[in-house]
Amino acid sequence: MYEDYWNLSTRPFENTAIPAFYYPAESAQGTLLKLRYAVENRRGAALLTGGEGLGKSLMASLLLQQLPEQFTPKVHVVFPYMPADQLLAYIVRELVGVEQSATTSIADSVQAIRRGLSENTKAGNHAVLVIDEAHLVADFNALETLRLLTNLETDGLLDLTLLLVGQTEILPALKRTPAFETRLAVKCMVKPLSADETASYVLHRLTTAGARREIIEAAALARLHEITGGAPRRINRLCDLALLIAFAEEQTVISAEQIEAVNEELVAVSTD
Repeated sequence: MYEDYWNLSTRPFENTAIPAFYYPAESAQGTLLKLRYAVENRRGAALLTGGEGLGKSLMASLLLQQLPEQFTPKVHVVFPYMPADQLLAYIVRELVGVEQSATTSIADSVQAIRRGLSENTKAGNHAVLVIDEAHLVADFNALETLRLLTNLETDGLLDLTLLLVGQTEILPALKRTPAFETRLAVKCMVKPLSADETASYVLHRLTTAGARREIIEAAALARLHEITGGAPRRINRLCDLALLIAFAEEQTVISAEQIEAVNEELVAVSTD
């Protein structure tokens, strides 16, 4: 809607895993490096955690996009809140393409995965399974089932790397299952952006979308960080709405006052 007004080729603040819009903050780069290490060295499991809206899901999607072609199949489960048997049946279908009936036991599902992944490993490949929103997997049986998958191996090579992605609420659940926690080769905590990183993040996204002039003032960038705490999802939401409102009001640049006004509007709506 506002792209033409700002001379942009696309909307710059969408929450999508488009590599060009990825801003390589120092902590994010370090996290991606650790996760790639875990996958490319065929470790059993890894953990990516952090507060809400910090870009964990985006980082997991980027990781899958960056992996070499032999890391296949790559399965990204985005909503794992289901009983252990249903979760496993879904994973079987996505990983090895085998449909499971309502009466299929967990043991039979695990065997189906074992056979499929063994063939995959013998073909020179390595499977990657991402469980997003993993803090929703509070059921002990579901966690134990996922742990069992990290034990599968063929000719001395692990068949699968499991990446758990979730908010910090997952940490107590993992502590209650020490056998699972010891399988985690890498544990990464996503951090909010600093004030300088917030400014660079916003400018990077605007430039990638085609901006060739100043659209948001330095003071507005500073206020944006104060309001959002450096959380990318909140930054995206505020900036997107600020661009829209400034377009509607025919403003030429976004000020700190406009960022404040947009935030107050969002807060007012959320508390109604």
